Amino acid sequence: MELKNILETVLFFSQKPLTPKEIQGILESTASSSEEEGGKEFRKIKVDVIQGNLDSLREDFENGAKGYRLVCVAGAWQFVNRPEYAPWLRTLVGEASRPPRLSQPGLETLAIVAYRQPVTRAEIEQIRGVSVDGVMQTLLERGLIENAGRAEVVGRPMTYATTQQFLQYFGLSNLADLPAADELRRIPVTHPEALVTAEPSPAPSAVEAVISETGELKPPKA
Repeated sequence: MELKNILETVLFFSQKPLTPKEIQGILESTASSSEEEGGKEFRKIKVDVIQGNLDSLREDFENGAKGYRLVCVAGAWQFVNRPEYAPWLRTLVGEASRPPRLSQPGLETLAIVAYRQPVTRAEIEQIRGVSVDGVMQTLLERGLIENAGRAEVVGRPMTYATTQQFLQYFGLSNLADLPAADELRRIPVTHPEALVTAEPSPAPSAVEAVISETGELKPPKA
């Protein structure tokens, strides 16, 4: 039995996206309980073998004349419709509600966290040159960032990082899929022995460049 056909069937009928590790568990459990000889070959299948077959299956659907395709978002695989067929699906199932769009300050702050994580609130304020208390609270409430421990400096301020929800919101497989932003990564940040009040910095222009020039760190349109 061909592995790609099994993966296609499992993902097609799954009620949720599946990671390669979850698929491995399904294959191994089935192989252990299957009476058919053909299924036993997947008893000790490796995750990288599953990953390779998923990549190959994705290419098959990209090159095929199908109304749907296979994608990996936040490390999990699922079938999604192609955008051009969305009108017919909206008629069938209705319009899905979407969360409110992020404001420009929210996008800029989120970009800093994404490219500099783990990062403290004081470091974010140094880069943006303004207070980010309200924006950070919004990002935390929406599950786009999370506490990532404490920095190893005097005062041990909280650090922040992006979440799996962040990857899903922007349709990214992992953080490596973020658009290039070397300028943002190179912005110098002072790491004091204790927390200090953030000082204005000319850096916001670099943050805006990541948002506006790449055109990629944006949520999908409704």
